[in-house]
Amino acid sequence: QVQLVESGGGLVQAGGSLRLSCVASGNIFRINAMRWYRQAPGKQRELVAVITSEGMTNYADSVKGRFTISRDNAKNTVYLQMNSLKPEDTAVYNCNADVLQYGSSYVYVYWGQGTQVTVSS
Repeated sequence: QVQLVESGGGLVQAGGSLRLSCVASGNIFRINAMRWYRQAPGKQRELVAVITSEGMTNYADSVKGRFTISRDNAKNTVYLQMNSLKPEDTAVYNCNADVLQYGSSYVYVYWGQGTQVTVSS
């Protein structure tokens, strides 16, 4: 089995910064893409950023220039550096990862439990 655990959320004032981490553990042979999503109350889940195993990245327009996704493949960890935070960034942030396990021919998507980010005005 595979587990993803996020950390780094919290309460911050507008204009501040936070760094989220998501560590994958368990029966992992390879991790392909890793992603950060967010969901605010009453809104649909939004893909915030994605990073491939080669390090290629893509961002939602709403966070371009403010957020940076990165990963440490040796640690099976993905990060989300969030700068110039705005109240509208308030949401539960989840990571997910496309994981190939040892002994399997299939890639499955695993999710973390989420971490709350609250930005006060």
